[in-house]
Order: sequence, then structure tokens, then C-alpha cells
Amino acid sequence: MSKALNRLTALEVKAVAEPGMYHDGGGLYLQVSKTGSKSWILRYTLHKKTREFGLGSMREWSLAQARERALKCRQMVSDGVDPIVDKKERQAQLKLVRLELERKSVTFAECAAEYHEANRSHWKNSKHADQWINTLTTYAFPLLGRKSVELIDRELIREALLPIWKTKAETATRVLQRIRTTINYGAARGYCTGLDSQQWSQLKLALPKNEKELEKTHHASCPHAHVGKLLHEVQHGTSSFVVKNAFEFILLTACRSGEARGADWAEIDWEHRTWTIPKERMKAKRAHSVPLSNRAWTIVETMRDQAKNPQQPTGLIFPGSTGKPCSDMTFTQVLRRMGVDYTMHGFRASFRTWGAETAHYDYDMLEIALAHIVGDATARAYQRSDMLQKRRALMEEWFNYINRLKIGE
Repeated sequence: MSKALNRLTALEVKAVAEPGMYHDGGGLYLQVSKTGSKSWILRYTLHKKTREFGLGSMREWSLAQARERALKCRQMVSDGVDPIVDKKERQAQLKLVRLELERKSVTFAECAAEYHEANRSHWKNSKHADQWINTLTTYAFPLLGRKSVELIDRELIREALLPIWKTKAETATRVLQRIRTTINYGAARGYCTGLDSQQWSQLKLALPKNEKELEKTHHASCPHAHVGKLLHEVQHGTSSFVVKNAFEFILLTACRSGEARGADWAEIDWEHRTWTIPKERMKAKRAHSVPLSNRAWTIVETMRDQAKNPQQPTGLIFPGSTGKPCSDMTFTQVLRRMGVDYTMHGFRASFRTWGAETAHYDYDMLEIALAHIVGDATARAYQRSDMLQKRRALMEEWFNYINRLKIGE
């Protein structure tokens, strides 16, 4: 590196047009490209290695400014610091700072909306997807929506939930779950650090007890001793042929209403008398086989006789008047006309209580019959048969119990 400095003048720098490298001294060069653009280059040697470091365009940095920048770089080299390495490190640090600012600028509402959009296809239908974001919009966004997701802590969450924690206990519990999902998603995306499990536990302790209120909002179930009489009233009521058969089929199989309303002929195994619900229609996203009792099978055969092509029926087993699945409200109205506040989902609890308290079936058997996930992965591996034959006897006994009560035995 030449010791002679300040060889160039401002006029020379402005006037020169021939492509090449023009040394100002101390390793500082004016570089003129073939296109006529001009920029500053610093050549230096560190650890016996010569490198070139760009100091910017002449349009942005004058000769005097370029000399100042070159001087700072030479001082760094003298201290054993490589200007190129130093620049890369500073750029990386600035990038981290920028990402941190961006992360903290993501609001809770934006984070929830992003999660909702990314996972929309995983909900069973658009109604459930809308319910997920709508509950947050109604109950969480007024307080949390505009706040940075990084700043959401357990006290803020408590404040948002407190007004509905007892008055709308079930909704509040769902809102809490969705707030937790949103924050966990934000942590996974780097928008926030999130709350650890201990903080979530502390939040539950900080909220008042609401177990009694939750019990009130659970699906109202018919006492199992009354199921037979209620079914008898439905069968002799004013409901349509399809609704009466679908209603009884739901009771006999202890399935969810939506599973029966969407039942398709392709799901029926005619040889083994089973109904296999595909995972796409199951809450747990696992296919579920239901062994049909003699009476449930009779209902299937009855509906087949009413199909457009009884030999090879296709489509819904219990179609509504429009050809689409019956609405859940259809069954709710049947129950309301009889003056009871039971729900269709509540009949699953009727079955479960009967199975445990009256028929004395074991826990696993009843849980599998209800399509609940039992045990860990290892335990489930030993239950691949789903106890199908044993459950067939269970479902037959359930029908016999209902039928005895229906005819007054």
C-alpha cells in the first residue's frame, strides 16, 4: 500500500471518463467502469491476504467522504479487524433487529387471522372454521386484538375472559383454547416468545371456578331409562319417514348426529353388517367402524328399499327433502315438540351411562364404541380390531334395553 495520500483532486475525479482504477493513495481507488459509472474501492492487506472493499458510488460519496471512510477502514485493519467481515456482522445484526421489530409489530388479531387462514382446510366445514375466528373476534379482539402478540400475558388474557368466564362458561373455555392456540402459533412463527405451561396453569388458577356453569352448558342428555319411551313417541309422532329412521339410527349406534346425517351408502359393508365412517368425517380424524345391531341393520335395509336404485344405492342414506343432509335443527325441533330440552348429542351420554352403570361394560369398550381415543399409541396398537365382535354384542344389548323400555317391560 503506497504511503502517498490525496493524489486526486475533485476536478480530476469529476472529469475522468476512461475506464480503469485511479489511485488516490492509501489503498483508495476511484473505479471507472466501461459504462462510465464511478465508485470507490479500498484495497488492503490483512493476514497476508489482499482484499477489495467497496465504499460506495461516487454519486453518493464525494472524494472527501470517501477518504474519511477509507481512513476508518485502515484504522480497523491496523487493529486487526477485517472491514468486510465487520460489515457482514453489522448487516446480520441489523437484520435481527429488523426481524425483532417486525415480530413485535404483529398484533394478536393478525396472528389469529394468519393461523385461521393457514389451517382453514383442516376444519370439517366452513361453519366450524368461521366459528373459530368469530369467537375470538367477539370475545378476545376487543381487548387483545390490536396489541402486539408479544405483549399478551396471562393477566391480559384473564381480563379478556373474566366477563364471560361464568356467564358463558363453555364459550369462554373455547375462547381460552383458541387464544392459547394463537399464541403458540405466534411463538412457532417467531412473532412472540409465548407462555410456558406453568403460566397457562397459573392463568387457570387466577380465573374463578366455573365447573358448575360448564356442567349446565354440556349437552343435555336423556336418562337412559327414558330413551325407549322417548323413541316410541318419536316413532308415533308427525316427523317424516326419513327423520324417524335417522333419529332411531342415531340412538342405536350412539354416533354423533352429523355422522349419521352425512352417512353414505358407500360406507356400508353389506357382508359384515358394519358402517365405517371415514376419517374425514370423524372428529378425531380416525376412521370408525360401527357394528350394526339387528334393528339398526333393519333400518339400513328399509332406507335402501326407499332409494332410487335399491339394488345399488348411492348417495346419502338419510337424505333431507332437498337431497342434502338433514339439518341438526331438524332433530332439535323434534325434541322441542315433545317438550324436552335434550340434545341429540346427549344420547351418547345416555348410552355411556347405561353401559357403565347398568350393563357394566368396561371403560375401554365404551370409549371405543363412542369413537373416543383410548390410551397411548402403544395401547391402541393392541386394539387394532376395535373389539368389533364384542361391540356388536354391546350394541345389540343396547337395542334390547331400549326396546324393552319402549314396549313397557
